[in-house]
Amino acid sequence: MARFATDRLRSADQIERWDAAADVVVAGLGSAGACAAIEAHRAGARVVALEGESEPGGTSATSAGQLYLGGGTGLQKACGFEDTPEAMANYMKLACGPGADEEKIELFAQRSVEHYEWLVDLGVPFKPSFVPTTEATNPPGDDGLTYTGSELVHPWVEHAPPAPRGHNVRCEGSSGHVLMRALLAEVERQGVEVRTGTKVERLAIDGAGRVVGVGASRAGAAEPIWIRAEGGVVLCTGGFGFNREMLARHAPRLLECLPVGTPAEDGLGLRLGLAAGGDALRMSAGCVILGFSKPRSLVRGILVDARGQRFVNEDVYQAVAGDAGLYRADGCVYLILDAKTWAEPVVPYPIAGEGDSPAELERALDLPRGNLAHTLELYNRHAADGEDPIFRKGSEWLVPLDEPPLRALDLRCGTSPYPFFTLGGLRTSPAGQVLTPEGEAVAGLYAAGRAASGLPAQGYNSGMSLSDCTFFGRLAGRSAAGGSRNP
Repeated sequence: MARFATDRLRSADQIERWDAAADVVVAGLGSAGACAAIEAHRAGARVVALEGESEPGGTSATSAGQLYLGGGTGLQKACGFEDTPEAMANYMKLACGPGADEEKIELFAQRSVEHYEWLVDLGVPFKPSFVPTTEATNPPGDDGLTYTGSELVHPWVEHAPPAPRGHNVRCEGSSGHVLMRALLAEVERQGVEVRTGTKVERLAIDGAGRVVGVGASRAGAAEPIWIRAEGGVVLCTGGFGFNREMLARHAPRLLECLPVGTPAEDGLGLRLGLAAGGDALRMSAGCVILGFSKPRSLVRGILVDARGQRFVNEDVYQAVAGDAGLYRADGCVYLILDAKTWAEPVVPYPIAGEGDSPAELERALDLPRGNLAHTLELYNRHAADGEDPIFRKGSEWLVPLDEPPLRALDLRCGTSPYPFFTLGGLRTSPAGQVLTPEGEAVAGLYAAGRAASGLPAQGYNSGMSLSDCTFFGRLAGRSAAGGSRNP
């Protein structure tokens, strides 16, 4: 990928005065940045963490607070579940989508138990209780463990023994702020220098092309400050979901969707890495949520496209449904329910049409004549026998849709929200080094979190982003502090 404008770079010999110096400079203080700062400091580095907003936390603080962890964590064992790193890795290689970084997945799966214990040692709380998928609520309660992906669903269940790996930070409702409170408390305990309202906007490069510092703007200040980084700079600045120019260039379908997170996710860190010679991967990828399955009983309906045909098994994780809805169904999606499966959705989706027969509903939705009727006839015939030979939805969700009235919830993109965040980012080694298109390290530059291309490729499960941010943030911080280049 071509470099962005080199005005993001400054030659170190052109900087008249360095305002401060550190061994490691961390740009962005969400979960990735906090973990990078903690591990860099523990490795003996002097660390300065710069946060562009007035308060640290970033998107992590506003998140649901779920981490995808497994392999036999203490929480899994306390709830009576067995898991292995091998089963976890096998599942993730499929669930993270085509092109997933298998080296990172293997490393994460092997060290997931250690990472869980690291978080617990910092005071991140997890309640030793399990909530089945069928009983999961939105917002969630404070139960610690649940399924947050498609582990129990075709085709994933055939590839790896299922286990619940959604580790919910203990809190009634969304708990990202609880996670960040624990991480930031450790940052403070270690005496890491934190500067808020200070946004990294440039990189300083020496004559050999090594990143040796940053230029940052400060709220209310006319001139930037320059901070030298003797060991390295770690970019933890988030994704680019709020940068419409970058979306138009790399992921135009996501322009139709609703970005989640904070407006600070503008892709600036990613652009800095590209300007310094780094490569980027999977820039078109995003986690797109089609959250129709709350309450979970709505999974008993069927999703159809503009042709009145099914396109996915409805019991999949909501990001799998979102990806299929946006790309396979071209954003035109209806959820068909009958009288016995009808329930008020948590998300107030409008009713697109209703009728006492498939033909009436077809006319209400302006679908091709006979298609929906054929889809329902085939589905109902097999559902009565507890089977779904075409998409293999789980038998517990199979009910004939034959009791009028038939209703269609309007899940079309543009009419209904399709929340998303970006998954593409800087190409990095498992140790967090930013890599060039040739696979060489950009000296002095590291990245983690959504600024980097991490565990998810096009596939996603709830909790993978926070696990990606925290685990690989730790490795990037340790590497920048001058540790081994092997993670």
